[in-house]
Amino acid sequence: MRIDSIEIFHLALPRTCPQETAFGTLDNLETVLVRISSGPQAGWGEASPGNAPSASPEWAAGVFGCIRDWLSPALVGHSFRSGAELDQRWLSVRGNRFAKAALDAAWWDLKARMEQKPLDELLGGRRKAIELGVSFDRMASIDELLAAMAAAFEEGFARVELKLRPGWDVSMLNVVRHEFPVETIHADVEGALHLDDMEILCRLDDFSLAMVEQPLPADDLVGLAMVQETIRTPVCLDEAISTLEQAEMALELKSGQYVNVEPGRVGGLTVAAAIHDACHEQCVPCYVGAMPQTAIGLRHGLALASKPNFTYPADYIGPERLLKRDVAEPPKLARPIDGKLSAELWTEPGIGVEPDPACLEEFCLARAKV
Repeated sequence: MRIDSIEIFHLALPRTCPQETAFGTLDNLETVLVRISSGPQAGWGEASPGNAPSASPEWAAGVFGCIRDWLSPALVGHSFRSGAELDQRWLSVRGNRFAKAALDAAWWDLKARMEQKPLDELLGGRRKAIELGVSFDRMASIDELLAAMAAAFEEGFARVELKLRPGWDVSMLNVVRHEFPVETIHADVEGALHLDDMEILCRLDDFSLAMVEQPLPADDLVGLAMVQETIRTPVCLDEAISTLEQAEMALELKSGQYVNVEPGRVGGLTVAAAIHDACHEQCVPCYVGAMPQTAIGLRHGLALASKPNFTYPADYIGPERLLKRDVAEPPKLARPIDGKLSAELWTEPGIGVEPDPACLEEFCLARAKV
């Protein structure tokens, strides 16, 4: 499959609600869409690391420049039979995994469209409905959090993730678990604790959590293994896993019992699928994580979540609640007989949709074609 051209769009999409960050209030979500063309066919991908290098070392404007100046010129005019061949063209470019992920995802979408298959089928998916979970950060009051959780469970979300912050940790979990004694809940520490905080980590065993996500910094796989050996609550690896090699090392060390696979963080669907397979061989279940993004990135993540070892409900940041206007239609949501909210996968080729050209034009900060 020969790549004839690549178009890159740096967008700023108005948020439904402004986001408070260390860099100030953000009224929009910056993201990058790419379009890879081969003959009359084209595929779409997205990189959404955030407006600033805070949630990850990358940010949307930097991703746009990296794709335009370094990654795209290495691809255009060349033919690729697999995502692995695509990765080989980028060996000289260190890191920049979100930028690589956008192109990798677009290549997979293009390949699926050329083969007239939905993307989940091409990736080896086993299910056409994906159970979903939501995440809640610190709120103004515990009552506000409890109300939001009650609404989420009533809506049918299969699990809730709670971000732990200083002063918003064990006491908050105690109130939450008394209010929701049997619902599936897990905690995300985002690498904020250390081995000196083992007493706090041991306290988490009191709350019957599905898992505690990334309790120690990302580079401490040995420490994470020590935590997992000490506490009953399963440890989930998130930021600690950004490459296949890191996943294999973590599996060898037994650093956790779950792995959160976020396609942007690991460099795309090719690497994400390889990490899934490595975990599957070791009977370590996974789930698909997500960043705030448009329906383009959401559809890629849900297609990936159809693979058999993604057994925990996928992250869902609904574009309809995040953005005043999305670039494409998100997948349909439904509540099957068991009452759990699921995203229904599509039957059309690739990711099933294309961005609205008028939307791209209206919210475009910069664009380029290679």
